[in-house]
Amino acid sequence: MADFEDKTHCKGSELSKYAPIQSSQRIIRSGLSFATVETSKRCLDMTISMDQQQTLGLSPNTLKGVHHIALNVKDMATSRHFYGAVLGLHELTGDEVPETLVTLVAQGKVANFRLPDGTILDLFGEPDLDAPHADPKQQFTRANHMAFDIAPELFDQAVAMLHQQQVPIDHGPVSRPTGRGIYFYDPDGFLLEIRCDP
Repeated sequence: MADFEDKTHCKGSELSKYAPIQSSQRIIRSGLSFATVETSKRCLDMTISMDQQQTLGLSPNTLKGVHHIALNVKDMATSRHFYGAVLGLHELTGDEVPETLVTLVAQGKVANFRLPDGTILDLFGEPDLDAPHADPKQQFTRANHMAFDIAPELFDQAVAMLHQQQVPIDHGPVSRPTGRGIYFYDPDGFLLEIRCDP
């Protein structure tokens, strides 16, 4: 037998990656598994809880709404005219522009519009995009990604859920002055984001 102090883990399961257990009790070693009478029940309870989360995913109404929609556009000037002058959306300028996009907006590579419900539409200039199909009914994508808003205290839970569900991750989590975000793909390969305020 050996004494182990402070952080021990529920070994022999995936829980060891997520659930550090505080204990100064004597550890009973059996093969590669470690447990104590005091902590084994906690390990079991946490395993059940994580299994439930993995099965259920995020609870209903956890995602609060669409935070922003980002589209790739071939001609920035034409698209700014369409969304601003034609559709009447308010283009963000000056201090309204998100801090992380100020340089790109100044360079003419990005434009931001606010929809009446507060949703932000971001246009990303991509001059090398292929022209859309001559038949407008043909499917093609101009989308960059769609972002869902979540409460800051639930962000890490959402990240863990994505990994547990083996959702393909593009990159992240990332931290910015405007908040945190993680980018991932839906079953059709469309890029999505879950983000939260700082």
